[in-house]
Amino acid sequence: MLLTDMGQTLALMDLLSIVAERNLAQVERILRGLSSGEDAPEPVSREDLAARIAEGSVTVLDVRPADEYAAGHIPGALNATLTEIERIVPTLDPAAEIVAYCRGPYCIYAHQAVAALRKHGFNARRLGGGLPEWREYGPQTTSVG
Repeated sequence: MLLTDMGQTLALMDLLSIVAERNLAQVERILRGLSSGEDAPEPVSREDLAARIAEGSVTVLDVRPADEYAAGHIPGALNATLTEIERIVPTLDPAAEIVAYCRGPYCIYAHQAVAALRKHGFNARRLGGGLPEWREYGPQTTSVG
């Protein structure tokens, strides 16, 4: 019976691998479309972002909804959803690097925000992962209220 269970587990793992590979290719096409066919810039690591925050050389943009931002965010992060990006563009420093983040590695809000900001000429990248990964890394988060 153990061999049968192991065989079923391996078969399931193979199927999951096939589905993941197909979906990854589709995600890559979607992300390439967001950046007008160009490769998306490399994400910023949590360690690099923490160092840049400490030296004050980055603008951090949380693109999650306001209620999620209020529940917790990276200290100093601005909050603007995708629909608010155009409104905040004039308030952003064109010389500063902007790092956007959202809910996690499979949330495309940060990808969309980076694409929109890059169209305006900003040096924008996304955080590798999102707020859950930031919390796992260890730096503090801030909540509103």
